[in-house]
Amino acid sequence: MWNLVDKSIVVFRKDFQLEFRTRYALNAIAMFALTTLAVISFSIGPIQLDTNILAPLLWVILFFSAMSGLSHIFVREEEQQTADTLRLVLPPNAIWLGKWLFNVILLFGLEIIIVPVYFAMMNTQVENLSIFFPSLILGSLGLASVSTIIAAIISIASSRGALFAVLAFPIALPILFSAINSTRLSMEGAPFMDSWSDLQVLLSFTIIIITTSLLVFEFVWKR
Repeated sequence: MWNLVDKSIVVFRKDFQLEFRTRYALNAIAMFALTTLAVISFSIGPIQLDTNILAPLLWVILFFSAMSGLSHIFVREEEQQTADTLRLVLPPNAIWLGKWLFNVILLFGLEIIIVPVYFAMMNTQVENLSIFFPSLILGSLGLASVSTIIAAIISIASSRGALFAVLAFPIALPILFSAINSTRLSMEGAPFMDSWSDLQVLLSFTIIIITTSLLVFEFVWKR
């Protein structure tokens, strides 16, 4: 168990150091999110949007921002021809967990910047943080999990960009629906128990995706 954790951290550190030098994924995600926010803000002007629009809009921005950068985690290995080396020296589950952890940290880092900017530009606020933070954390974990396994599947395809969004979107739909609904409730100041079913879906689906990914990744990776 601890051996697997140690090897996963090795993969995470490798990707983190490489990203720190190139900043490819970070720049792609941040630029997409900030550009989208600016366009939306200028388009709506002083109009105060309803929570039925604000909540989906936030998750649409987060989803497509993630799609613009998180796929690079496995594509980079194929482009730099380092995938075979990883296959030889590390077990598949350690590779997936390390890259999943990298995507999680990258997405959380994006949200630390994007979410406050979003609420400031949309001139709105969260009324119930006890719903909002679990929704954001669980939704992000789910998106990172989906992105990581789909990135591995499409890493050797020729049209990677198009395939990534097409394959990831249907799988991520339960996450998006539940995250949007619970985020809307947090903006409306609803009681915590009103969001309990959505949070359960987010947690359950994320666990299912992670478990399934660990089971099938070896076959995907050693193709």
